Amino acid sequence: MPRRAICVSGVAFLATAARAEPPHDVTFAEDFDELWRTLGERYCFFMDKHTDWDQVRLLYRPMALAADSKAAFIDIVRRVLAELYDAHTHLGDPPDGSPRWPLYDIFAERIGGEVRVAAIEDGSAAADSGLMIGDRIMSIDGRPIELVIQNLMPKCLKKPDPAADAYTINVAVAGYRGKARVLSVKSSQAIPRSIHLPLKKWREQPYLESRRLTGGVGYIVIRSFADNAIIDAFDKALANLQDAPGLIIDVQDNGGGDTAVARPIMGRFITKRMPYALMRRREGLGLSAPWTEYVGPKGPFTYRKPVVVLTSRWSGSMAEGFPMGMRDIGRATIVGTKMMGLGAAVLPICLDRTGLQAQYSGEPVYDTKGQPRSQFVPDVVVTNGQNILAAGIIELGKLIARTR
Repeated sequence: MPRRAICVSGVAFLATAARAEPPHDVTFAEDFDELWRTLGERYCFFMDKHTDWDQVRLLYRPMALAADSKAAFIDIVRRVLAELYDAHTHLGDPPDGSPRWPLYDIFAERIGGEVRVAAIEDGSAAADSGLMIGDRIMSIDGRPIELVIQNLMPKCLKKPDPAADAYTINVAVAGYRGKARVLSVKSSQAIPRSIHLPLKKWREQPYLESRRLTGGVGYIVIRSFADNAIIDAFDKALANLQDAPGLIIDVQDNGGGDTAVARPIMGRFITKRMPYALMRRREGLGLSAPWTEYVGPKGPFTYRKPVVVLTSRWSGSMAEGFPMGMRDIGRATIVGTKMMGLGAAVLPICLDRTGLQAQYSGEPVYDTKGQPRSQFVPDVVVTNGQNILAAGIIELGKLIARTR
């Protein structure tokens, strides 16, 4: 495809050069069309959204054609993706100054018409700041919270959607990439106070760590499923803990990764091939029939004793599929809070002309009974702000006692 198009014929141009319309760079419009068409054909949750996809094209395509820089076009693409209010659908590497996608370090929800803090990520700037669960958020960077939400809300909704409101609230409290935040919050009847959330460099930690807890139970933290080396690391940790009377696997702060990494770990707990999930994909205006995903046993030995998996609001994507799969193969009790609610495997898109990369929800995931992964609820639900590890230790102790 040519990168530039002149909207006059060659002969007419020679005759009327002085009056001719200047050349238009249609690169951005063509990439916009590719994005809009691909998502229209392949995005898997349109039936759950109130997004008017035709209106998205009417609103944003003229902006794409008028964009005077790649930076301006990137922001238009970001806004198009945000119209789907899906934390799994976003640019691959947004520039500084872009809204962060949720969840970042605060989970907030609307309670009685007020936006309140419902969960805070351990180790984050928010956790260091004195912010408390239950705090009412009044403003962000000096702007009233409801105005911030209104400005970030999708512009092409057919009608209001509580899911869009919930998503946008958490975009608002996440702030902007590369920038600190100041929240004005209020606790109960107290006067508002300012909470400063500076940029915080996270302490580098290994993807996997293990140790023994009181009573000799095993504890393995998996912080990602994004590296094949995690499989070997897990095998070594399990070998050191194979005599433990029970095992806790912690995926509380795991943002996800690859099924090919999580599946061999699940295989260490079974002796025969078993179904662990169902999946579907777009087919016309609806979804295909589901197909079954299986996991097979993996040696050199099978760990048969009780297992607890810990989850939190910051368990995302494959770190949601792993607990769900462990429960469906009958090998774990899940303890924690609801997770991020990312309900599909993602597919990549690279726009042909600009090379801009993004991802979108393409293949919805369900448990083996057909319940969406996004609605997964732990077996033992821990109240936000309570110690999830302590609750997991208590539950594992009960499971061990039953086996004796």
